Order: sequence, then structure tokens, then C-alpha cells
Amino acid sequence: MKKRRLGKTGMVVSEICMGTMTFGSSCDEKEAHRILNKAFDSGIDFYDTAEIYPVPPEAEYVHATEKIFGNWLKTKKRESILIATKVCGPGHGWFTPPVREGKTALDRRNIKVAIEGSLKRLGTDYIDLYQTHWPDHDFGFEETLEALTELIDEGKVRYIGSSNETAWGTMKSLEVSRTNKLARYESIQNNFSILNRRFEDALSDICRREQISLLPYSPLAGGVLTGKYNGSTPPENARFTRYAKLPTERQRRMANRFLNEGTLASTKELIEIAKEAGISVTTLSVAWSKQHDYVASTIIGANTVEQLEESLKATNLILSDDILKKIDEVSKKIPYPMG
Repeated sequence: MKKRRLGKTGMVVSEICMGTMTFGSSCDEKEAHRILNKAFDSGIDFYDTAEIYPVPPEAEYVHATEKIFGNWLKTKKRESILIATKVCGPGHGWFTPPVREGKTALDRRNIKVAIEGSLKRLGTDYIDLYQTHWPDHDFGFEETLEALTELIDEGKVRYIGSSNETAWGTMKSLEVSRTNKLARYESIQNNFSILNRRFEDALSDICRREQISLLPYSPLAGGVLTGKYNGSTPPENARFTRYAKLPTERQRRMANRFLNEGTLASTKELIEIAKEAGISVTTLSVAWSKQHDYVASTIIGANTVEQLEESLKATNLILSDDILKKIDEVSKKIPYPMG
């Protein structure tokens, strides 16, 4: 497994990161540990979780993922694992998280409470990469970055990153860090896939010029790029099949964003490109994601070891210029299928 530097830090991570967001709900602890062992044996040393996981966030399951990962971590030498986790963003915006009675914020108190909970559940005394799960631009960045810098000074966190951030938010955070001599976000974890190339519009240039690493999540577009939705009948227990039936408006909108005429048409053409290359569209999608110079590590997910194995086939795979050109042609023909 190849390694890449994270931002300007001293941290070098495997080019594939093991995501854990389904552990504790759609994936039980026994299978989660099998997946984690397979990932570790395959050379993955970087693992991503969050205080709010598993998803979709529900009070019944909240915190389960960190606990499951913490139990697995006991079987490994701590120094052999690089852990990323996240503190919830504001609870008054796009949705109310089922932690701290929904009164979450990126202020000093919430950050300090969140980190102590994560450390306890994970069974460690430090986090390698601590990320803000989503931003609060109206609150600003000063207090957030001050609190995160304090965690670094206390030895509880090595480096910090953002997630679901915008181009403006990324540049504003850098300005605040420089002006106030505070720690800066070394990474940004955003949605990025062949079906969602919005990151290339502005954020990719920022990452290159400022030496910030992208940690792309959902390289399979929530499973759409596996091709499983392209059959005549949607898979019954698949995420967006379930989301489309839920009474929650946010999740129905998400299902429509990921699963629509454009994404299915794009996937159909990508399946053919993958066949020509002699690989699955899953492997193609993961390989495409990590083949960007500003990407440090592509975050993959799995509910079974078998699903993980298909993504792992992208390890050390370099797509040819011809294949990349054909993928670009699909994106030009069907631009921004996820909006």
C-alpha cells in the first residue's frame, strides 16, 4: 500500500482509508472487526470515524461506531494505527444530531466535551486527525481553531482537519489561523466521486496551492457506482432504496440527489469503460479517486469483507490516460449528475 503525506504534517497515511460509518447499525460488530482486520492486513493504517456514527444518525445507535472501533483497537499496537474522528457541527442548521440533546456547536465547550467522549470510546489518549464534521460560517473560526489548537497543545490531538467545507470556508479558516497563529486545517474531507466532481471547480486549486489534502468520502457515490441500482428492480435493502421510503425529507432529498436519471446513465457508461479495462466499476471508481495529486487518502466503506475486497483491488492500480479520457467524456456528456 502506497503512502502519502497529509497536508504539511509529519503524518504519512495509506492511500486508502477505511471508513467505518455503518459499523453498529447495518454492519454488526463481528463483521466490522472482520472488515477492519482485512483492511489492516492489506496495508491500510488510516481509519476514519466520528462521534455521530453510524449513519443515518439515530439516537438508538449513536456512538456505537467509535465503541466498536475502540474494541478492535485493543487488538493492535496503538502506534500502528492512525485514527481520524470528528466533532459534530452546529445542531441548528441542516439537521439536529442525536448528541448533547441536539445542542451541538463548534465552540470551546462542545469541542472539549466531544473529544473526551471520543477518547474514552476509542480507548486511546490521543487522536491523530480531529475534524470538524460540518462548518458554522456564521459563528466564525476563531474560537473553534483556538479550542482545537489547545487540544494539540494538550497532546490529545496531533493535527486538525475540516469536513464538508466550502472554498470560502477553507480560505477563511486559513486566514484566521495565520492571523492568530493557530493550528490550521491540514485536510478537508468532502464528497468526491466520478458522479460528483464539484470539488474540481475551486477547492482542488486551493488544496494544491495551500498544501491541504483532500480525504474524499463516498468514492462510490453512496454505492451508486457499484452498478447495483442499474438493474430493473432497485435492491430492497440498499441505502437509497430505504432513504426514498423514509418520512424524513432530508433523506429523501439525498436519495434523489444520488439516485436519478443522470447518475444512473453515467454509471451505465462507466460500467462499460470498466469492462473494457477488465475491472469492476467499483475498482475503477476507487482508482480514479486516488489518482489525483491533492488526494492523500480515499475513504472507502463496506458492510462485508466481500465488498471491501472489490475496493481493495484498486490498491496500486493506475488508470491509463485512455481510460481517464473516457471517464472525462462521460462527465462532459452528463455534467454534474448529482447537481
